[in-house]
Amino acid sequence: MRYAVIDSWVVARRDLIHWLREPVRVFANLAYPIISVLIFGLVFGSAMNVFGGGDYIEFLLPGMFGQTIAFGVGSTLLMVSMDAERGVTDRFRASPMSQTGVVAGRSIADLVNSSLELLVLALCGLAIGWSWHGGLPNALLAFALFLWLRFALVWVGIYLGLLVKPAAAQASWMFLFPLTMFANTFVSPELMPGWLRAVSEWNPLSSTVAAARELFGNPGVGGDSWAAQHSLLLAVLWPAVFVAVFWPLSVLRYRDLSS
Repeated sequence: MRYAVIDSWVVARRDLIHWLREPVRVFANLAYPIISVLIFGLVFGSAMNVFGGGDYIEFLLPGMFGQTIAFGVGSTLLMVSMDAERGVTDRFRASPMSQTGVVAGRSIADLVNSSLELLVLALCGLAIGWSWHGGLPNALLAFALFLWLRFALVWVGIYLGLLVKPAAAQASWMFLFPLTMFANTFVSPELMPGWLRAVSEWNPLSSTVAAARELFGNPGVGGDSWAAQHSLLLAVLWPAVFVAVFWPLSVLRYRDLSS
């Protein structure tokens, strides 16, 4: 366990240093959510409705937090795939390092990056009129749920990154974008067609976003489905399922990478 903790920090530090040495990448990661908030909140916001009423910007920001967290899977997948393609992962495997620590270090680095993205996005939201109304402890719990989901999705990205080539990893955005749109991120599920509403309400991302809206005291909370009424429970359970499935799969795939 001691070596696992030490090696996790070494790998996380290495990934964070690489991230800081690519200013263009840092700028792109931080600029995209800001631009998205300005476009959807200020340009399209006047034409959008919130089921049950309420300010669209306050409805939008938890959805943007969720989309930013989900898009992080693409970055994880790509970086892990590139390390495997370049032989970096093989060098880790040939070194006296904890096998769990290598993949755990990647998750720590991604959580640090995601925390910074959420902070920048929250400051941007506050600047254009978003706020929370449920008290600071509830707001911190909402952000913790987003990071819990991000932690779970890191393991999905690590496992898939160890399976596919970088070219295929770059195409992951084709699947992530509709995944974040077929949810309650930008539009209330009650305003969607029946079949799409069911898909949206049971989307794991929707559970976290709905739970965050409730904790923030933002509009858009409600719905008569079981998933909508138990969003806080599902916001905890969905990521737990992802971790339980993909953490051991990632470690096993890392051990058998040459096969």
